[in-house]
Amino acid sequence: MEEIKLISLDLDGTLLNSKKTISERNVEALQACAEKGIEIVPTTGRTVDGIPESIKQLPGVHYAITTNGAVIADLANNKILDRRMLDWRKAAELLAFVDSYPVMYDPYINGRGISESKFFDHMNQFGIPEEIQKLVFVTRDVVPNIIEYVKEKQSPVEKINLFFKEPDLRSQIRDQLKEFTGILVTSSMPFNLEINHPDATKGNGILRLASILGLKKAQTMAFGDGENDLSMIQEAEIGVAMENGIQSLKEAADYVTLSNDEDGVAAAIEHFILGQR
Repeated sequence: MEEIKLISLDLDGTLLNSKKTISERNVEALQACAEKGIEIVPTTGRTVDGIPESIKQLPGVHYAITTNGAVIADLANNKILDRRMLDWRKAAELLAFVDSYPVMYDPYINGRGISESKFFDHMNQFGIPEEIQKLVFVTRDVVPNIIEYVKEKQSPVEKINLFFKEPDLRSQIRDQLKEFTGILVTSSMPFNLEINHPDATKGNGILRLASILGLKKAQTMAFGDGENDLSMIQEAEIGVAMENGIQSLKEAADYVTLSNDEDGVAAAIEHFILGQR
């Protein structure tokens, strides 16, 4: 096996624990990887703005794959290296469709989530947990009307996030979204759906970034827990699923590590890279 040179890490449910913080053991493991010249790449459904500073400041973190692979960012130089975005017209069409349902929605444009007061001020009505609400408060810009904003700006959309209080409605909307062409629907949490360009996957993002950096697929490792992590678990040379991950991800992984509350990232790095048992 070739030496691993790029580790791609989902954040929520993977590198971050249930309190949305990174443990000291995980930090130490990633620091040891950075000392070996390994690129540490946050790979998340969040935007660049949504990546905690504690993660951005880690040694070895120079790049990020964000909004499920829609944007590959050079963090050090504050520039976008590659993007796979939804056309604004397609985004407006999708938003108009979900607007007739009791669903909270926000498109991500230029690294920010776009919300409006009927959602932003009433997140409890959509069943959003407190920890997620805290993230929404600092990563969204509030406008009078989201759909009109998308039409006015005519900017490419990184991702559309949908939040559901009712699981049955989530299943219904997911089925209906199959009628739309040119989109990919995944999920990162039991109460959401995420709509991207078909090429915007975490797995595709890893391969694109590796190519940019002159690395081989055989030099990559990935960690995840949710449905939107499946592509990178499959594409990376070593795909690691968290014990708290969904069953289909664990079945597809090369290795299942401990949960995100048990320093599972560090445990797998110690096993595969640092030679500890």
